[in-house]
Amino acid sequence: MSDPVAEKSGFLCMYMSSHPDTLVAYAKWFGKVKEHITGAQMTGITTKNITLACTFKDGSKKEVIVPIEPPLKGYDDVKPRLLEMKAIAQEGLGMIKAPRLDSFVFPRKGVLGATIFVAAGVIAHWAPSESTSPLLYPVAFLRQHLGEKALAFNFWALFTAHVFESLYTLSLCYKHSTPFFVGLQYVGATLVLGYPIWSALRKRIQNARIESVMKIE
Repeated sequence: MSDPVAEKSGFLCMYMSSHPDTLVAYAKWFGKVKEHITGAQMTGITTKNITLACTFKDGSKKEVIVPIEPPLKGYDDVKPRLLEMKAIAQEGLGMIKAPRLDSFVFPRKGVLGATIFVAAGVIAHWAPSESTSPLLYPVAFLRQHLGEKALAFNFWALFTAHVFESLYTLSLCYKHSTPFFVGLQYVGATLVLGYPIWSALRKRIQNARIESVMKIE
């Protein structure tokens, strides 16, 4: 299967030739180059990495591979991802400040499914076994066929995953200077619902980074 980004590598390399400072930032931050770079040229790009030809102060040259993580899904992802990578690199190098998020935005995508999954896990584990309510017949069925230990393991595995996801959300809030109450909302929502919350927050940060870079350009 052909790489949709590599197919247009020549055009992208030509386009990025007018952004040498961005390429230098890529090499320093993502390529972890410590030496003083006087110039950089993109010689190739795929869905998984960028190849740079870097020139150093002493005149020597070196090929630097910059990983693209996660890999690009297609050609349409190239521009927003390169802009985001530029912002991340410049933030890491102290050239610009990370965008600040001052509000909590509750996502719509994926929340309903996550709510049903979490609610099912909680009810299956904590519902009283002696209950005769028709609403708990599905729980009784699961306990009979899977066993209470399996349902308990599922609940605690889900809870543990959400705890680690909440810590990741906390790191994002700290890095992007969210107000205390806003951060509390994001961390609390992640603890309950998990992936949809931090994924939406990550998307907001990406959009804010792209917007900040576009303003500079």
